[in-house]
Amino acid sequence: MKALVWTAPETMEIANVAEPTPAEDEVIVQVEAVGICGSEIEGYLGHNSLRKPPLIMGHEFCGRIVGSGDRVSGLEPGLKVVVNPLSSCGVCNSCIKGNTQLCASRRIAGIHRPGAFGERVAVPAASVIPVPDAMNSFRAALAEPLACSLRATRRAMQRHFRPNVLVIGAGGIGILCAKVARLIGAARVIVADTHPERLKIALQTACDAVVDPRSESLAEAANREAGGAGIDVVIDAAGFQPTREAAFAVVQPGGTVMNIGLGIDETRLAINHAIRSEIEVLGSFCYTAHDFREAVRLLVDGLVTEEGWTEARPLAEGFQAFQELTAGKVKQGKLFLSMEGA
Repeated sequence: MKALVWTAPETMEIANVAEPTPAEDEVIVQVEAVGICGSEIEGYLGHNSLRKPPLIMGHEFCGRIVGSGDRVSGLEPGLKVVVNPLSSCGVCNSCIKGNTQLCASRRIAGIHRPGAFGERVAVPAASVIPVPDAMNSFRAALAEPLACSLRATRRAMQRHFRPNVLVIGAGGIGILCAKVARLIGAARVIVADTHPERLKIALQTACDAVVDPRSESLAEAANREAGGAGIDVVIDAAGFQPTREAAFAVVQPGGTVMNIGLGIDETRLAINHAIRSEIEVLGSFCYTAHDFREAVRLLVDGLVTEEGWTEARPLAEGFQAFQELTAGKVKQGKLFLSMEGA
Protein backbone atom coordinates (compact mmCIF):
# COMPACT_ATOMS: atom_id res chain seq x y z
CA MET A 1 0.00 0.00 0.00
CA LYS A 2 1.02 3.64 -0.35
CA ALA A 3 2.01 5.72 2.66
CA LEU A 4 3.58 9.09 3.43
CA VAL A 5 6.74 8.18 5.34
CA TRP A 6 8.79 10.62 7.41
CA THR A 7 12.38 9.52 6.78
CA ALA A 8 14.49 12.31 8.33
CA PRO A 9 14.05 15.89 9.59
CA GLU A 10 12.24 17.89 6.88
CA THR A 11 12.14 14.86 4.56
CA MET A 12 9.10 12.78 3.59
CA GLU A 13 8.28 10.49 0.69
CA ILE A 14 5.39 8.51 -0.73
CA ALA A 15 6.48 4.88 -0.51
CA ASN A 16 5.07 1.43 -1.03
CA VAL A 17 5.00 -0.27 2.36
CA ALA A 18 3.80 -3.62 3.66
CA GLU A 19 0.11 -4.06 4.35
CA PRO A 20 -0.73 -3.96 8.06
CA THR A 21 -1.62 -7.28 9.65
CA PRO A 22 -4.08 -7.20 12.56
CA ALA A 23 -3.30 -8.81 15.89
CA GLU A 24 -6.11 -10.95 17.30
CA ASP A 25 -7.67 -7.95 19.07
CA GLU A 26 -7.14 -5.40 16.29
CA VAL A 27 -8.98 -4.15 13.22
CA ILE A 28 -7.72 -2.79 9.90
CA VAL A 29 -9.10 0.64 9.02
CA GLN A 30 -9.17 1.92 5.45
CA VAL A 31 -8.31 5.58 6.02
CA GLU A 32 -10.55 8.19 4.41
CA ALA A 33 -9.33 11.41 6.04
CA VAL A 34 -6.47 12.26 8.38
CA GLY A 35 -5.52 15.59 9.95
CA ILE A 36 -2.05 17.07 10.27
CA CYS A 37 -1.32 17.93 13.91
CA GLY A 38 0.99 20.67 15.14
CA SER A 39 2.98 18.05 17.06
CA GLU A 40 3.59 16.25 13.78
CA ILE A 41 4.97 19.45 12.30
CA GLU A 42 7.43 19.61 15.21
CA GLY A 43 8.24 15.94 14.59
CA TYR A 44 8.78 16.59 10.89
CA LEU A 45 11.25 19.35 11.79
CA GLY A 46 13.10 16.99 14.13
CA HIS A 47 12.06 18.88 17.29
CA ASN A 48 9.94 16.14 18.86
CA SER A 49 11.82 13.51 20.86
CA LEU A 50 8.91 11.05 20.82
CA ARG A 51 8.94 10.53 17.07
CA LYS A 52 11.79 8.61 15.44
CA PRO A 53 12.19 8.20 11.67
CA PRO A 54 11.36 6.29 9.60
CA LEU A 55 7.76 6.66 10.69
CA ILE A 56 4.25 6.75 9.27
CA MET A 57 2.69 9.53 11.32
CA GLY A 58 -1.01 10.43 11.51
CA HIS A 59 -3.24 10.09 14.59
CA GLU A 60 -6.34 12.19 13.74
CA PHE A 61 -8.34 10.01 11.38
CA CYS A 62 -11.56 8.49 10.17
CA GLY A 63 -12.12 5.49 7.95
CA ARG A 64 -13.89 2.18 7.46
CA ILE A 65 -13.15 -1.24 8.88
CA VAL A 66 -11.91 -3.65 6.20
CA GLY A 67 -10.51 -6.49 8.32
CA SER A 68 -10.13 -7.76 11.87
CA GLY A 69 -8.32 -10.20 14.14
CA ASP A 70 -9.73 -13.52 15.36
CA ARG A 71 -10.95 -12.20 18.72
CA VAL A 72 -12.84 -9.19 17.34
CA SER A 73 -16.62 -9.29 17.13
CA GLY A 74 -19.34 -6.74 16.48
CA LEU A 75 -17.23 -4.59 14.16
CA GLU A 76 -18.23 -5.52 10.66
CA PRO A 77 -16.41 -4.63 7.43
CA GLY A 78 -17.64 -1.33 6.01
CA LEU A 79 -18.42 0.20 9.42
CA LYS A 80 -17.39 3.86 9.53
CA VAL A 81 -15.30 4.71 12.58
CA VAL A 82 -13.06 7.25 14.22
CA VAL A 83 -10.09 6.02 16.22
CA ASN A 84 -8.86 7.06 19.65
CA PRO A 85 -5.10 6.78 18.97
CA LEU A 86 -4.14 6.74 22.66
CA SER A 87 -3.76 3.37 24.38
CA SER A 88 -3.04 2.96 28.09
CA CYS A 89 -1.95 0.02 30.22
CA GLY A 90 -4.78 0.16 32.76
CA VAL A 91 -2.60 -0.92 35.69
CA CYS A 92 -0.10 1.88 36.43
CA ASN A 93 -0.76 4.45 39.18
CA SER A 94 -2.08 7.04 36.70
CA CYS A 95 -4.48 4.58 35.08
CA ILE A 96 -5.74 3.34 38.46
CA LYS A 97 -6.50 6.97 39.39
CA GLY A 98 -8.43 7.43 36.16
CA ASN A 99 -5.76 9.56 34.48
CA THR A 100 -5.30 7.23 31.53
CA GLN A 101 -3.95 10.10 29.42
CA LEU A 102 -0.95 10.17 31.79
CA CYS A 103 -0.29 6.41 31.60
CA ALA A 104 3.35 5.59 32.26
CA SER A 105 3.44 3.35 29.18
CA ARG A 106 0.91 5.09 26.93
CA ARG A 107 1.19 4.37 23.23
CA ILE A 108 -0.10 6.58 20.43
CA ALA A 109 -0.74 5.60 16.83
CA GLY A 110 1.56 7.56 14.55
CA ILE A 111 4.22 7.80 17.26
CA HIS A 112 4.81 4.41 18.88
CA ARG A 113 3.23 2.41 16.06
CA PRO A 114 2.42 3.16 12.40
CA GLY A 115 -0.24 5.80 11.97
CA ALA A 116 -2.79 6.89 9.39
CA PHE A 117 -0.67 8.69 6.78
CA GLY A 118 -1.22 5.58 4.71
CA GLU A 119 -4.07 3.83 2.97
CA ARG A 120 -4.69 1.36 5.80
CA VAL A 121 -3.72 1.09 9.47
CA ALA A 122 -4.03 -1.53 12.21
CA VAL A 123 -5.52 -0.30 15.51
CA PRO A 124 -6.89 -1.91 18.69
CA ALA A 125 -10.56 -2.81 18.27
CA ALA A 126 -11.24 -1.18 21.65
CA SER A 127 -10.07 2.16 20.23
CA VAL A 128 -12.66 2.53 17.48
CA ILE A 129 -15.92 4.46 17.82
CA PRO A 130 -18.62 4.04 15.15
CA VAL A 131 -19.98 7.21 13.54
CA PRO A 132 -22.93 7.71 11.19
CA ASP A 133 -22.27 6.41 7.70
CA ALA A 134 -23.23 9.73 6.11
CA MET A 135 -21.02 11.81 8.39
CA ASN A 136 -18.39 13.92 6.64
CA SER A 137 -15.08 12.09 7.08
CA PHE A 138 -13.08 15.29 7.55
CA ARG A 139 -15.44 16.39 10.31
CA ALA A 140 -15.12 12.99 11.97
CA ALA A 141 -11.32 13.23 11.81
CA LEU A 142 -11.50 16.26 14.10
CA ALA A 143 -12.42 13.98 17.03
CA GLU A 144 -8.87 13.71 18.37
CA PRO A 145 -7.88 17.40 18.32
CA LEU A 146 -11.35 18.33 19.55
CA ALA A 147 -10.95 15.95 22.49
CA CYS A 148 -7.65 17.67 23.36
CA SER A 149 -9.25 21.10 23.09
CA LEU A 150 -12.38 20.12 24.98
CA ARG A 151 -10.41 18.83 27.96
CA ALA A 152 -8.06 21.83 28.07
CA THR A 153 -10.79 24.46 27.68
CA ARG A 154 -13.16 22.90 30.17
CA ARG A 155 -10.40 22.68 32.80
CA ALA A 156 -9.31 26.27 32.12
CA MET A 157 -12.82 27.64 32.56
CA GLN A 158 -14.12 25.49 35.40
CA ARG A 159 -13.39 28.04 38.20
CA HIS A 160 -14.94 30.96 36.32
CA PHE A 161 -18.55 31.95 35.60
CA ARG A 162 -18.94 33.29 32.05
CA PRO A 163 -15.25 34.25 31.75
CA ASN A 164 -13.64 36.38 29.09
CA VAL A 165 -11.32 33.99 27.27
CA LEU A 166 -8.24 34.80 25.19
CA VAL A 167 -6.88 32.07 22.93
CA ILE A 168 -3.34 32.62 21.67
CA GLY A 169 -2.81 30.91 18.32
CA ALA A 170 -5.31 30.48 15.48
CA GLY A 171 -4.17 27.06 14.32
CA GLY A 172 -6.31 23.96 14.60
CA ILE A 173 -6.15 23.60 18.39
CA GLY A 174 -6.65 27.34 18.92
CA ILE A 175 -9.74 27.40 16.70
CA LEU A 176 -11.20 24.36 18.44
CA CYS A 177 -10.49 25.80 21.92
CA ALA A 178 -12.27 28.99 20.89
CA LYS A 179 -15.25 27.03 19.59
CA VAL A 180 -15.47 24.98 22.79
CA ALA A 181 -15.17 28.11 24.97
CA ARG A 182 -18.20 29.53 23.21
CA LEU A 183 -20.14 26.29 23.61
CA ILE A 184 -19.54 25.97 27.35
CA GLY A 185 -20.35 29.50 28.37
CA ALA A 186 -17.61 32.06 27.81
CA ALA A 187 -18.83 35.66 27.85
CA ARG A 188 -16.37 36.77 25.17
CA VAL A 189 -13.86 34.75 23.17
CA ILE A 190 -10.89 36.57 21.65
CA VAL A 191 -8.21 35.01 19.45
CA ALA A 192 -4.71 36.42 19.00
CA ASP A 193 -2.36 35.53 16.15
CA THR A 194 0.14 37.22 13.83
CA HIS A 195 -1.28 35.68 10.63
CA PRO A 196 -3.92 38.03 9.12
CA GLU A 197 -5.70 35.33 7.11
CA ARG A 198 -5.96 33.04 10.09
CA LEU A 199 -7.36 35.87 12.18
CA LYS A 200 -9.97 36.51 9.52
CA ILE A 201 -10.97 32.85 9.52
CA ALA A 202 -11.06 32.72 13.33
CA LEU A 203 -13.38 35.73 13.46
CA GLN A 204 -15.69 34.19 10.88
CA THR A 205 -15.88 30.75 12.48
CA ALA A 206 -14.86 30.64 16.14
CA CYS A 207 -14.70 33.85 18.19
CA ASP A 208 -16.07 37.30 18.98
CA ALA A 209 -12.94 39.35 18.29
CA VAL A 210 -9.36 38.99 17.10
CA VAL A 211 -6.09 40.75 17.92
CA ASP A 212 -2.81 40.97 16.02
CA PRO A 213 -0.11 41.69 18.65
CA ARG A 214 2.23 43.00 15.95
CA SER A 215 0.01 46.01 15.39
CA GLU A 216 -1.14 46.84 18.93
CA SER A 217 -0.60 45.93 22.56
CA LEU A 218 -2.09 42.50 23.19
CA ALA A 219 -3.01 43.33 26.79
CA GLU A 220 -4.70 46.62 25.89
CA ALA A 221 -6.51 45.20 22.86
CA ALA A 222 -7.71 42.08 24.68
CA ASN A 223 -9.04 44.16 27.59
CA ARG A 224 -10.79 46.49 25.14
CA GLU A 225 -12.42 43.57 23.33
CA ALA A 226 -13.48 42.16 26.70
CA GLY A 227 -15.41 45.36 27.37
CA GLY A 228 -12.87 46.58 29.91
CA ALA A 229 -13.66 43.64 32.23
CA GLY A 230 -10.28 41.99 31.77
CA ILE A 231 -9.25 38.50 30.65
CA ASP A 232 -10.11 35.72 33.09
CA VAL A 233 -8.71 32.79 31.08
CA VAL A 234 -5.82 32.58 28.64
CA ILE A 235 -5.32 29.44 26.58
CA ASP A 236 -1.89 29.33 24.97
CA ALA A 237 -2.26 27.09 21.93
CA ALA A 238 1.19 27.98 20.58
CA GLY A 239 3.67 27.44 23.38
CA PHE A 240 6.62 29.72 22.70
CA GLN A 241 8.53 32.17 24.89
CA PRO A 242 6.64 35.26 23.63
CA THR A 243 3.20 33.61 23.90
CA ARG A 244 3.83 32.27 27.39
CA GLU A 245 5.09 35.64 28.56
CA ALA A 246 2.06 37.30 27.00
CA ALA A 247 -0.33 34.92 28.75
CA PHE A 248 1.09 35.86 32.16
CA ALA A 249 1.00 39.56 31.30
CA VAL A 250 -2.58 39.57 29.96
CA VAL A 251 -4.51 37.44 32.46
CA GLN A 252 -5.96 39.38 35.35
CA PRO A 253 -5.31 38.56 39.03
CA GLY A 254 -7.08 35.37 40.05
CA GLY A 255 -7.24 34.22 36.44
CA THR A 256 -6.15 30.99 34.78
CA VAL A 257 -3.46 30.32 32.21
CA MET A 258 -3.85 27.03 30.36
CA ASN A 259 -0.84 25.73 28.44
CA ILE A 260 -1.70 23.32 25.64
CA GLY A 261 0.82 24.45 23.00
CA LEU A 262 4.07 22.45 22.94
CA GLY A 263 6.16 24.82 20.85
CA ILE A 264 9.26 24.82 23.08
CA ASP A 265 10.34 23.24 26.34
CA GLU A 266 12.50 25.55 28.47
CA THR A 267 10.80 28.89 29.18
CA ARG A 268 11.57 31.85 31.45
CA LEU A 269 8.47 33.12 33.23
CA ALA A 270 7.72 35.68 35.94
CA ILE A 271 6.67 33.20 38.62
CA ASN A 272 6.63 35.78 41.43
CA HIS A 273 4.05 37.71 39.43
CA ALA A 274 1.94 34.56 39.21
CA ILE A 275 2.29 34.00 42.96
CA ARG A 276 1.41 37.55 43.96
CA SER A 277 -1.52 37.66 41.54
CA GLU A 278 -2.72 34.15 42.45
CA ILE A 279 -2.70 33.14 38.80
CA GLU A 280 -3.59 29.50 38.27
CA VAL A 281 -1.19 27.87 35.79
CA LEU A 282 -2.32 24.61 34.16
CA GLY A 283 -1.12 22.24 31.50
CA SER A 284 -3.21 19.84 29.45
CA PHE A 285 -2.08 16.86 27.40
CA CYS A 286 -4.34 14.49 25.47
CA TYR A 287 -7.72 13.39 26.87
CA THR A 288 -9.57 10.59 28.60
CA ALA A 289 -11.77 8.10 26.79
CA HIS A 290 -14.75 10.07 28.10
CA ASP A 291 -13.38 13.32 26.62
CA PHE A 292 -12.92 11.57 23.28
CA ARG A 293 -16.47 10.24 23.19
CA GLU A 294 -17.86 13.66 24.13
CA ALA A 295 -15.88 15.17 21.25
CA VAL A 296 -17.36 12.64 18.85
CA ARG A 297 -20.83 13.52 20.12
CA LEU A 298 -20.25 17.24 19.50
CA LEU A 299 -19.22 16.45 15.92
CA VAL A 300 -22.11 14.06 15.26
CA ASP A 301 -24.55 16.68 16.58
CA GLY A 302 -23.00 19.33 14.33
CA LEU A 303 -22.07 21.62 17.24
CA VAL A 304 -18.50 21.69 15.94
CA THR A 305 -17.83 21.45 12.23
CA GLU A 306 -14.96 21.65 9.76
CA GLU A 307 -16.66 24.33 7.66
CA GLY A 308 -14.84 27.55 6.85
CA TRP A 309 -11.48 26.89 8.51
CA THR A 310 -10.06 23.64 7.08
CA GLU A 311 -8.56 22.44 3.81
CA ALA A 312 -8.10 18.96 2.31
CA ARG A 313 -5.29 17.80 0.06
CA PRO A 314 -4.50 14.38 -1.46
CA LEU A 315 -1.99 12.12 0.28
CA ALA A 316 0.39 12.55 -2.66
CA GLU A 317 0.77 16.23 -1.72
CA GLY A 318 1.53 15.47 1.92
CA PHE A 319 5.23 16.38 1.83
CA GLN A 320 4.41 19.68 0.11
CA ALA A 321 1.74 20.33 2.74
CA PHE A 322 4.30 19.95 5.53
CA GLN A 323 6.72 22.24 3.70
CA GLU A 324 4.07 24.93 3.33
CA LEU A 325 2.93 24.56 6.93
CA THR A 326 6.44 25.05 8.29
CA ALA A 327 6.95 28.03 5.97
CA GLY A 328 3.76 29.69 7.22
CA LYS A 329 2.15 29.58 3.78
CA VAL A 330 -1.07 27.80 4.80
CA LYS A 331 -3.98 30.16 5.44
CA GLN A 332 -6.44 27.65 6.87
CA GLY A 333 -6.38 26.65 10.52
CA LYS A 334 -6.34 22.93 9.73
CA LEU A 335 -5.07 20.72 6.90
CA PHE A 336 -6.37 17.24 6.16
CA LEU A 337 -4.94 14.61 3.87
CA SER A 338 -7.40 12.63 1.79
CA MET A 339 -6.82 9.04 0.70
CA GLU A 340 -9.03 9.42 -2.34
CA GLY A 341 -6.85 8.67 -5.35
CA ALA A 342 -3.89 7.67 -3.13
